[in-house]
Amino acid sequence: MIDRETFTELMSGVCAPVTVVTATTADGRPHGSTVSSFASLSLDPPLVSFALDRASGLLAHLQPGDRVGVNILGAHQQELASAFARRRQGPGSKFDGVSWTVRAGLPYLPESAGWTAGRVERHVDGGDHVLLLVCLEEAESTSTAPLIYARRIFGTHAPLAVAS
Repeated sequence: MIDRETFTELMSGVCAPVTVVTATTADGRPHGSTVSSFASLSLDPPLVSFALDRASGLLAHLQPGDRVGVNILGAHQQELASAFARRRQGPGSKFDGVSWTVRAGLPYLPESAGWTAGRVERHVDGGDHVLLLVCLEEAESTSTAPLIYARRIFGTHAPLAVAS
């Protein structure tokens, strides 16, 4: 088995989409976290997946049957990505000072490159993480350039120059 450092270095070279996954707590408060493991899983039914650290405060609000939103961040939203990636300590919320609204009953970050909402189908054990499988109920994409993360820096996708 490879060591943690080798694995981390290898995976840092894999470009990942940057999303903010959101939920609403039982008492109506918004909750969210930056997630870079978002991926399509199935066309029929429309399933996506993402992983959360077992210590994530968001995980408790995303049990099977719960609704979840995924904001696919745009290249201009790297500050949001950083803000939602931090573990919140003390009073307040990651949503304090952030422009957001409610969409389909879930916290929504306007100006994102895409948005989707669905219901958690199940959890799958993934070592120190839990993989969540989500059946999508609605989605919207835009032409906004997506935010990606690789080699420990934010970037975006650009087409390769066409050779003549």
